Amino acid sequence: MELRQLEYFLAVAEEANFTRAAERVHISQSGVSAQVKALETELGAELIDRSGRIARLTAAGAAALPYARAALDAAADLREAIDEVKGLVRGHLTVGMVTGCEVTPLFAALAAFHREHPAIELEIVEANSDNLIAAVIAGTADIALVGVAGAVPEHLSAHVVADEGLIALVPPDSPLAGSKGLPLADLMSYPLVTLPEGTGIRAAFDDACVTAGFVPDVVLVASAPGAVAELAARGMGVAVLSESMAAVHPGLVAVPITGIDVPALLALVWRPRAGPALSALLPHCRREFGSS
Repeated sequence: MELRQLEYFLAVAEEANFTRAAERVHISQSGVSAQVKALETELGAELIDRSGRIARLTAAGAAALPYARAALDAAADLREAIDEVKGLVRGHLTVGMVTGCEVTPLFAALAAFHREHPAIELEIVEANSDNLIAAVIAGTADIALVGVAGAVPEHLSAHVVADEGLIALVPPDSPLAGSKGLPLADLMSYPLVTLPEGTGIRAAFDDACVTAGFVPDVVLVASAPGAVAELAARGMGVAVLSESMAAVHPGLVAVPITGIDVPALLALVWRPRAGPALSALLPHCRREFGSS
C-alpha cells in the first residue's frame, strides 16, 4: 500500500469523479484508475462503485475513507516535523533593530544562538520602529527590537526590554545641567534635537506634547541616538532621548523630563506563530534580556 494510492482514492471519493480527481492530483485519469484498482486488489475489496456516472463509495470504501485521511494526515505531520528539524540545520533569520541603537544583550543572544546553530544565516536590518513593526507583520523580518509609546502592538508577541522615561541631554555649561527634573512645559522654551517620527521615543514625546497642548520647537532630526547627542553637544539644541541612552555621549548631562505619562518602551516583537529557527532564538533573547 502506497501513500499515493490513498491520495488518489481520497481524491476520487471527494470529487465523486475520476476525471476531476485526475485533474486534482495532476496525473492522467487512467493513472488514477489504475492506482485505485491496485489498492482495491491489495485490500481485497471494491472501494469505488463505477457502475454509474458518479463514482460512489461502496460500503468498504466508506469504511476505509477515515483511515485513508488519517494516514495522509500523519504523513503530512511527519513531513512538517522533519521540516522543522531541517529549519534548524539550514535557515535564515532577519533581525531588525532601531537605527543606531546598539543593545548589547541582543548581540549576546545572537552570538549564543549562532554557536548552537551555525548554519542558520543571520541578517540584521536597521530602520525606525514603525518600519520594523511593519516588516515583522509583513514577514520580511522575523523579529525586531523596537521602541514604542505606551504599549506594544496587540497583534504581535512581545518581550518588553525596558519601560523608561525621557531625558534631556545638555552640555555641562547649560543652565539646565543642574536640574533634577525638567518639566515638559519648561522644555518648550528650548530648540530641540530629536529622533525622527516613527520611533518610540519620538512618539512618546509627541503624544505628551499633544496632550499638554504644546508645540515643540524641533530644529533638527537625526536617525541615530548618537547623532542626536552629538548635535546637542555642539550647541544645536537640547537632545530628547530615553533614560537608557543617557550614556550615549559621556560629555553631556542627562536631566529627566517630567510631566510625560506615556512611557517609552523598548521591546522585542515577533509574529505569534514563530518558526523553528525563531523559536530557538527566543530563549537566548529572554535569558540575555531577563524575564518580562
